Amino acid sequence: MRRIAALLCLLPAAVAIAAGGAAWVKLPGGSFRSALKYEDAREVKLAPFELQKRPVTNAEFLAFVKSHPQWRRDKVASVLAEPRYLSHWAGAQALGDDALPQQPVVQVSWFAASAYCEAQGARLPTWSEWEYAAAADETRRDARKDPIWRERILAWYSKPSNHALPRAGLQTPNAWGVQDLHGLVWEWTDDFSSLLVSGDNRMQGDADKFKFCGAGALSMDDRENYAVLMRVAMLSSLEARDTTANLGFRCARDVK
Repeated sequence: MRRIAALLCLLPAAVAIAAGGAAWVKLPGGSFRSALKYEDAREVKLAPFELQKRPVTNAEFLAFVKSHPQWRRDKVASVLAEPRYLSHWAGAQALGDDALPQQPVVQVSWFAASAYCEAQGARLPTWSEWEYAAAADETRRDARKDPIWRERILAWYSKPSNHALPRAGLQTPNAWGVQDLHGLVWEWTDDFSSLLVSGDNRMQGDADKFKFCGAGALSMDDRENYAVLMRVAMLSSLEARDTTANLGFRCARDVK
Protein backbone atom coordinates (compact mmCIF):
# COMPACT_ATOMS: atom_id res chain seq x y z
CA MET A 1 0.00 0.00 0.00
CA ARG A 2 2.81 2.41 0.84
CA ARG A 3 4.40 1.79 -2.54
CA ILE A 4 1.09 2.48 -4.32
CA ALA A 5 0.60 5.69 -2.33
CA ALA A 6 4.12 6.83 -3.22
CA LEU A 7 3.44 6.23 -6.91
CA LEU A 8 0.21 8.19 -6.72
CA CYS A 9 2.08 11.12 -5.16
CA LEU A 10 4.50 11.14 -8.09
CA LEU A 11 1.76 10.92 -10.72
CA PRO A 12 0.93 14.67 -11.05
CA ALA A 13 4.58 15.54 -11.69
CA ALA A 14 4.88 12.78 -14.25
CA VAL A 15 1.74 13.97 -16.04
CA ALA A 16 3.09 17.54 -16.13
CA ILE A 17 6.35 16.35 -17.68
CA ALA A 18 4.57 14.19 -20.24
CA ALA A 19 2.36 17.14 -21.19
CA GLY A 20 5.41 19.35 -21.86
CA GLY A 21 5.77 21.00 -18.47
CA ALA A 22 3.81 23.85 -16.94
CA ALA A 23 0.36 24.92 -18.04
CA TRP A 24 0.14 27.61 -20.71
CA VAL A 25 -1.46 31.03 -20.38
CA LYS A 26 -2.72 32.93 -23.43
CA LEU A 27 -1.93 36.65 -23.58
CA PRO A 28 -3.78 38.83 -26.11
CA GLY A 29 -0.90 41.04 -27.19
CA GLY A 30 -1.50 44.51 -28.61
CA SER A 31 0.35 47.82 -28.27
CA PHE A 32 2.64 47.95 -25.26
CA ARG A 33 4.84 50.80 -24.05
CA SER A 34 8.22 49.25 -23.34
CA ALA A 35 10.68 50.63 -20.81
CA LEU A 36 13.33 50.31 -23.53
CA LYS A 37 13.77 52.64 -26.47
CA TYR A 38 13.48 51.02 -29.88
CA GLU A 39 14.78 53.74 -32.22
CA ASP A 40 11.93 56.30 -32.39
CA ALA A 41 9.14 53.90 -31.46
CA ARG A 42 7.61 54.37 -28.03
CA GLU A 43 5.28 51.40 -28.31
CA VAL A 44 5.87 47.79 -29.28
CA LYS A 45 3.18 45.82 -31.08
CA LEU A 46 2.84 42.24 -29.87
CA ALA A 47 0.92 39.45 -31.55
CA PRO A 48 -1.09 37.16 -29.25
CA PHE A 49 1.13 34.52 -27.68
CA GLU A 50 1.17 31.87 -24.97
CA LEU A 51 3.55 31.78 -22.02
CA GLN A 52 4.17 28.97 -19.57
CA LYS A 53 2.46 29.68 -16.28
CA ARG A 54 5.61 29.10 -14.24
CA PRO A 55 9.34 28.54 -14.89
CA VAL A 56 10.67 25.17 -16.05
CA THR A 57 11.54 22.90 -13.12
CA ASN A 58 14.44 20.54 -12.43
CA ALA A 59 12.16 17.54 -12.97
CA GLU A 60 11.06 18.81 -16.37
CA PHE A 61 14.59 19.62 -17.47
CA LEU A 62 15.81 16.24 -16.24
CA ALA A 63 13.21 14.54 -18.46
CA PHE A 64 14.52 16.62 -21.38
CA VAL A 65 18.15 15.71 -20.64
CA LYS A 66 17.29 12.00 -20.49
CA SER A 67 15.59 12.13 -23.88
CA HIS A 68 18.25 14.43 -25.38
CA PRO A 69 21.53 13.10 -23.91
CA GLN A 70 23.62 15.63 -25.83
CA TRP A 71 22.48 18.11 -23.17
CA ARG A 72 23.82 16.08 -20.24
CA ARG A 73 26.43 18.05 -18.33
CA ASP A 74 29.06 15.40 -19.07
CA LYS A 75 28.33 15.45 -22.81
CA VAL A 76 27.33 18.99 -23.70
CA ALA A 77 29.68 20.85 -26.05
CA SER A 78 31.75 23.49 -24.25
CA VAL A 79 30.68 26.14 -26.75
CA LEU A 80 27.06 25.59 -25.66
CA ALA A 81 27.48 25.59 -21.88
CA GLU A 82 30.19 26.65 -19.46
CA PRO A 83 31.56 24.28 -16.74
CA ARG A 84 28.95 25.40 -14.17
CA TYR A 85 26.12 24.04 -16.34
CA LEU A 86 23.85 21.93 -14.06
CA SER A 87 26.75 21.73 -11.59
CA HIS A 88 24.36 21.67 -8.62
CA TRP A 89 22.78 18.39 -9.77
CA ALA A 90 24.00 15.25 -8.02
CA GLY A 91 24.92 13.67 -11.35
CA ALA A 92 24.50 13.94 -15.09
CA GLN A 93 21.04 12.33 -14.79
CA ALA A 94 20.31 12.76 -11.07
CA LEU A 95 18.98 15.78 -9.17
CA GLY A 96 19.94 15.34 -5.50
CA ASP A 97 19.31 17.46 -2.43
CA ASP A 98 20.50 20.72 -4.05
CA ALA A 99 18.15 20.41 -7.02
CA LEU A 100 14.71 19.32 -5.87
CA PRO A 101 12.24 18.25 -8.58
CA GLN A 102 9.80 21.18 -8.29
CA GLN A 103 12.40 23.92 -7.89
CA PRO A 104 13.04 26.03 -11.02
CA VAL A 105 15.99 24.76 -13.01
CA VAL A 106 19.01 27.10 -12.86
CA GLN A 107 22.65 26.87 -13.98
CA VAL A 108 21.33 26.41 -17.51
CA SER A 109 22.70 28.21 -20.56
CA TRP A 110 20.69 30.11 -23.15
CA PHE A 111 21.56 27.42 -25.70
CA ALA A 112 20.17 24.69 -23.42
CA ALA A 113 17.06 26.67 -22.52
CA SER A 114 16.35 27.35 -26.20
CA ALA A 115 16.84 23.67 -27.06
CA TYR A 116 14.42 22.65 -24.29
CA CYS A 117 11.72 24.98 -25.58
CA GLU A 118 12.26 23.83 -29.16
CA ALA A 119 11.78 20.23 -28.00
CA GLN A 120 8.38 21.30 -26.61
CA GLY A 121 7.38 22.85 -29.94
CA ALA A 122 7.95 26.28 -28.40
CA ARG A 123 10.63 28.96 -28.03
CA LEU A 124 12.02 31.36 -25.47
CA PRO A 125 9.92 34.53 -25.07
CA THR A 126 11.20 37.77 -26.50
CA TRP A 127 12.09 40.52 -24.06
CA SER A 128 8.97 42.46 -25.09
CA GLU A 129 6.72 39.46 -24.44
CA TRP A 130 8.31 38.83 -21.05
CA GLU A 131 8.14 42.52 -20.11
CA TYR A 132 4.50 42.69 -21.19
CA ALA A 133 3.56 39.72 -18.99
CA ALA A 134 5.71 40.92 -16.09
CA ALA A 135 4.15 44.40 -16.03
CA ALA A 136 1.09 42.97 -14.27
CA ASP A 137 0.51 42.58 -10.56
CA GLU A 138 -2.20 40.42 -9.02
CA THR A 139 -5.07 42.69 -10.13
CA ARG A 140 -3.76 45.07 -12.82
CA ARG A 141 -2.38 44.24 -16.24
CA ASP A 142 0.04 47.17 -16.00
CA ALA A 143 1.13 48.13 -12.49
CA ARG A 144 4.43 49.72 -13.46
CA LYS A 145 3.50 53.25 -12.40
CA ASP A 146 2.76 52.11 -8.84
CA PRO A 147 5.81 52.94 -6.66
CA ILE A 148 4.73 50.42 -4.01
CA TRP A 149 4.73 47.60 -6.59
CA ARG A 150 8.14 48.70 -7.82
CA GLU A 151 9.48 48.59 -4.28
CA ARG A 152 8.19 45.03 -3.86
CA ILE A 153 10.29 43.94 -6.83
CA LEU A 154 13.38 45.85 -5.73
CA ALA A 155 13.08 44.30 -2.26
CA TRP A 156 13.42 40.87 -3.87
CA TYR A 157 16.49 41.95 -5.84
CA SER A 158 18.13 43.13 -2.61
CA LYS A 159 17.85 39.70 -0.95
CA PRO A 160 20.91 37.40 -0.92
CA SER A 161 20.73 34.66 -3.55
CA ASN A 162 22.56 32.01 -1.52
CA HIS A 163 19.39 30.46 -0.06
CA ALA A 164 17.59 27.41 -1.42
CA LEU A 165 14.99 28.33 -4.03
CA PRO A 166 11.29 27.71 -3.27
CA ARG A 167 9.44 25.40 -5.59
CA ALA A 168 7.93 26.96 -8.70
CA GLY A 169 4.25 27.86 -8.78
CA LEU A 170 3.78 29.09 -5.20
CA GLN A 171 3.06 32.73 -6.03
CA THR A 172 -0.41 34.11 -6.61
CA PRO A 173 -0.96 34.41 -10.39
CA ASN A 174 -0.82 37.91 -11.80
CA ALA A 175 -3.69 39.51 -13.71
CA TRP A 176 -2.79 37.46 -16.80
CA GLY A 177 -2.65 34.22 -14.82
CA VAL A 178 1.16 33.92 -14.92
CA GLN A 179 3.23 33.06 -11.83
CA ASP A 180 6.78 33.66 -10.57
CA LEU A 181 7.79 36.40 -12.99
CA HIS A 182 9.24 38.29 -10.02
CA GLY A 183 10.66 37.02 -6.78
CA LEU A 184 11.91 33.57 -7.78
CA VAL A 185 14.59 33.55 -10.52
CA TRP A 186 15.84 35.76 -13.33
CA GLU A 187 14.79 34.38 -16.73
CA TRP A 188 16.42 34.06 -20.14
CA THR A 189 14.76 35.77 -23.11
CA ASP A 190 15.33 34.88 -26.74
CA ASP A 191 16.84 38.27 -27.58
CA PHE A 192 18.76 38.83 -24.32
CA SER A 193 21.94 39.92 -26.14
CA SER A 194 20.33 42.74 -28.13
CA LEU A 195 18.58 44.67 -25.35
CA LEU A 196 21.07 47.50 -24.95
CA VAL A 197 20.66 49.92 -27.82
CA SER A 198 22.79 53.03 -27.89
CA GLY A 199 21.84 56.08 -29.91
CA ASP A 200 25.35 55.99 -31.39
CA ASN A 201 25.55 53.27 -34.06
CA ARG A 202 29.33 53.26 -33.70
CA MET A 203 28.89 51.59 -30.27
CA GLN A 204 26.87 48.62 -31.54
CA GLY A 205 28.70 45.35 -31.12
CA ASP A 206 31.18 46.86 -28.66
CA ALA A 207 32.74 43.94 -26.81
CA ASP A 208 33.52 45.97 -23.68
CA LYS A 209 31.24 44.32 -21.11
CA PHE A 210 32.01 46.98 -18.51
CA LYS A 211 29.98 49.54 -20.45
CA PHE A 212 26.70 47.67 -20.15
CA CYS A 213 25.28 49.66 -17.22
CA GLY A 214 25.84 52.99 -18.96
CA ALA A 215 24.47 51.69 -22.23
CA GLY A 216 21.43 50.40 -20.37
CA ALA A 217 20.71 53.89 -19.06
CA LEU A 218 20.81 55.20 -22.62
CA SER A 219 18.33 52.53 -23.70
CA MET A 220 15.76 53.18 -21.00
CA ASP A 221 12.58 55.04 -21.87
CA ASP A 222 11.39 54.83 -18.23
CA ARG A 223 14.47 55.52 -16.15
CA GLU A 224 12.52 55.58 -12.90
CA ASN A 225 11.84 51.85 -13.28
CA TYR A 226 15.15 50.76 -11.85
CA ALA A 227 14.08 47.13 -11.56
CA VAL A 228 13.77 46.88 -15.35
CA LEU A 229 17.20 48.45 -15.79
CA MET A 230 18.66 45.84 -13.42
CA ARG A 231 17.12 42.98 -15.43
CA VAL A 232 18.33 44.39 -18.73
CA ALA A 233 21.83 45.06 -17.39
CA MET A 234 22.12 41.56 -15.93
CA LEU A 235 20.93 39.77 -19.07
CA SER A 236 23.04 41.92 -21.37
CA SER A 237 26.18 41.14 -19.38
CA LEU A 238 25.87 37.42 -20.19
CA GLU A 239 26.98 35.25 -23.06
CA ALA A 240 24.76 32.48 -24.40
CA ARG A 241 26.89 29.71 -22.84
CA ASP A 242 26.86 31.34 -19.37
CA THR A 243 24.94 29.99 -16.40
CA THR A 244 24.18 31.37 -12.93
CA ALA A 245 22.66 29.99 -9.75
CA ASN A 246 19.59 32.25 -9.98
CA LEU A 247 18.84 32.30 -13.73
CA GLY A 248 16.16 30.02 -15.16
CA PHE A 249 13.63 30.24 -17.97
CA ARG A 250 10.13 29.51 -19.24
CA CYS A 251 8.91 28.91 -22.78
CA ALA A 252 6.57 30.83 -25.07
CA ARG A 253 4.80 29.93 -28.29
CA ASP A 254 2.83 31.63 -31.01
CA VAL A 255 -0.95 31.38 -31.00
CA LYS A 256 -2.06 29.29 -33.95
